[in-house]
Amino acid sequence: MYKVLIVDDSRAIREIEKKYLEDLGFEVLEAQDGMEALKILEENPDITIILLDWHMPVMNGYECLLRIRSNPKWANLKVMMVTTENQKKSVVEAIMAGANEYLMKPFDREMLEIKIKYLLKEV
Repeated sequence: MYKVLIVDDSRAIREIEKKYLEDLGFEVLEAQDGMEALKILEENPDITIILLDWHMPVMNGYECLLRIRSNPKWANLKVMMVTTENQKKSVVEAIMAGANEYLMKPFDREMLEIKIKYLLKEV
């Protein structure tokens, strides 16, 4: 079973993503900001995928992505930005910083499932 970390400051979004992912058979962990996400990553080295929001307090998703990609032990971790941030410049910045995939909010179950399956092909 794959373990997924959802990082979003919106409890409602985390609940929606969690429901979709658990229905697909994933074990799901949650964090409400990038700093909490890094702590959970340290405690759970078996996390395979992170769904990472961009706009969050304490540490935003982009800063968290940079921290993840700067640590060699997380080199194989798949990171998908899941965000309302839809500026082309931001998408390019996230991909250049090491995001494997990008999903715009709002999204539906099918869109999330397709992106997750794509990421898992690379695992």
